[in-house]
Amino acid sequence: MAPESAQLRILIVEDDPMMQLGLEQSLQAEPHFTIVGQADDGYLGVEAALKLKPDLIIMDIGLPRLDGIEATKRIKEALPDVRVVVLTSHTTETEIVAALSTGADAYCIKGARVDRLLAAIAAAQEGAIYLDPQIARRVVEHLKPPANVNNLAQLSDRELEVLKLMVDGLSNPEIAAKLYLSPNTIKTHVRGIMNKLAVDDRVQAAVVALRSGLV
Repeated sequence: MAPESAQLRILIVEDDPMMQLGLEQSLQAEPHFTIVGQADDGYLGVEAALKLKPDLIIMDIGLPRLDGIEATKRIKEALPDVRVVVLTSHTTETEIVAALSTGADAYCIKGARVDRLLAAIAAAQEGAIYLDPQIARRVVEHLKPPANVNNLAQLSDRELEVLKLMVDGLSNPEIAAKLYLSPNTIKTHVRGIMNKLAVDDRVQAAVVALRSGLV
């Protein structure tokens, strides 16, 4: 990362033209920020990141062709030092945990004040994790230890495979398509996973997997 006194090179990955324009105007008003590029879908975002190697990326989740969660994962695998600030209207616990599990450094909600985005960028620069206050309490509740990670030993190889895809934020139909199984079979596996881990929902199951180092 560049020193604080240098220009922070930012890539914006956002498919809404008005949101793109608003972000560009807001960020360019900051003397130490430079917008080095913009992309309006996930694939182009990954390509731009690999080509431009920005210091920080503002990433939407609901992108065409490749969503922001998978785009973040691919970027972080190739460029682990690039900071990623998720800026989205998506606020479900599954999406939040999935985004953070792929390496996102901050999670902001669209429509919030600009100073919150600036705070998220500052936190990401310092290597900290930033959660928008609108979702922080909800995430903390779900991050309370829901079960002993040793319960993972009870899972079959297939259940572990399904659990890893759950952590990636895939839905049951998406998991079914990826594993060439029926949605009903995946539903049964998910139910079995939650029973064995003694958790109430998919998010808590994902937390157990993340805390265990499974993914």
